[in-house]
Amino acid sequence: MKKLLISPSNMALGEQESQIYQNILKQSTEISLNLMAVKVENHPEDFLGWCYELLDVAKNRINFDLLDDHQLPTVKKLQDMLISAISFLQVKTLRIAPWPVVSDFITQRSDVLVLDEQLKLMDYIATLRDDKLQDMIVEDRLAFAGKHTAKHDTSVYQFDVEWFASTKSAKGFHQQFADLPDAFDEALAHIPLEGPVTLENYQGFTIAFLSAFNGSDEKPTLAPATRLLAMRRPDVFTPITNNRLDALCQALGVTRLNNRDFERYWQDIVQAIAKMPWFAMASGTNELESKLAEVKALLPIFFYYADEDTKTSSNYYKLLHKPKRTTTSSGSKSVRRSKESAATLVDRALSDESMPEHIRSKRDSIIAEVEKGRSVDETIQLMRTIFG
Repeated sequence: MKKLLISPSNMALGEQESQIYQNILKQSTEISLNLMAVKVENHPEDFLGWCYELLDVAKNRINFDLLDDHQLPTVKKLQDMLISAISFLQVKTLRIAPWPVVSDFITQRSDVLVLDEQLKLMDYIATLRDDKLQDMIVEDRLAFAGKHTAKHDTSVYQFDVEWFASTKSAKGFHQQFADLPDAFDEALAHIPLEGPVTLENYQGFTIAFLSAFNGSDEKPTLAPATRLLAMRRPDVFTPITNNRLDALCQALGVTRLNNRDFERYWQDIVQAIAKMPWFAMASGTNELESKLAEVKALLPIFFYYADEDTKTSSNYYKLLHKPKRTTTSSGSKSVRRSKESAATLVDRALSDESMPEHIRSKRDSIIAEVEKGRSVDETIQLMRTIFG
C-alpha cells in the first residue's frame, strides 16, 4: 500500500493533478493504518488508474469493522475526492480527444452508464420538443425539467427522467415552473429547434428565464435553466449540476461557476465544449454513433465517474423493483393522477399494436383505475386476467 500511495510522486503530474494528489494524501492520513493493512498488487503507472485503484481500496477492500465511528466520514470524503478526481481526469481528455475515441469510450462503458436507458429518455424528450410546456401533462413537463415523481408510470416512462442533471432539489424553480409554464415557454422560444444557436438567442432565453421569477420570492438559478436548454437543444447545451460542477470546470480549465453565472455559462461551458475537436467531428457510422452525435453536447456527462451502482440508483430501476403494495388495516397511500394525465398514459399504452381489442374497449375503466393511482401495466394486466 505504501508503494501505491507514493507512486504519483514519480508521475509527470500537472499542477491541477498535483494539487488533487496532495489533497487526497492529506485525507488519507487519519486512516493510514487502516489503508496499510490492505494488500495491493496492482500499481498503475498513470494517475487515473491510480485513482481507480485507491478508490477500490477505499470502497471495497478496507476493513470497515476496524474503523472507529469518527473515521467513517473521512473514508466517505476520501471516496468523494477520488470520484471527483476521476471525473475531472476523464472529462479533461475531451479537450484533445477525436470523435472516434469519444464514441468508443462511451460505447465500451454502455452497461455501467446505463446508456440504453439514458438514450430512451432523450428519444422521449424528442417527441415533446415541438409541444409547449403549458400544453403538456404534468408528468411530461417534469420529465422535460428533470424531476422524478411516483406518477411517472414505468409502462410509459421506461427511464429515469433525472438523467442528465436532476433538478429535484431546485424547489424555487419548480414552484415557478408549476405556476407559470407559459413563462418558461416564452424563454425556450428564443432557442431555435434546429440550426445555429447564437449568443443573441441565448441572451433572449436568459432574460425571459429571469423574468419568470419577477414578483416572486424564489431566486432564479443556473442549473435548472441549463437542464431546460439541454432538453431543447442537446446538440448545443451541456447541463450542469452542483455536485459535478467542480470536476467540469477544472477539466475545462475555468474558474468554478456560481449559481447565477448565466453569462459565463455561455462562454466558459457552451463555447468551450463547442471548440473541442470531437464536437465538430461528431457523426454516425452506425445507429448508436448517430444517436450520440444528435445529443453531442450531453456527452461530457458520460465521462463523469460511473460504477456498478449507477444502474440501481436509477429511479426507473427502483420503481421496477419496488415491493408490491400490500393492503393493511391502515390502508395504503395511492398517488392520484389528473384525469388528463391518466387518459394520456393509458392511450399511449393502448396504442401498442399488440394490444387486444377487447382490452382497448375497456379504456374508460382503465383510465378510472389509473386516475386513482394504480399503474397502467398493473391495470391492464388486471383487465387481461378478468376478461381473458
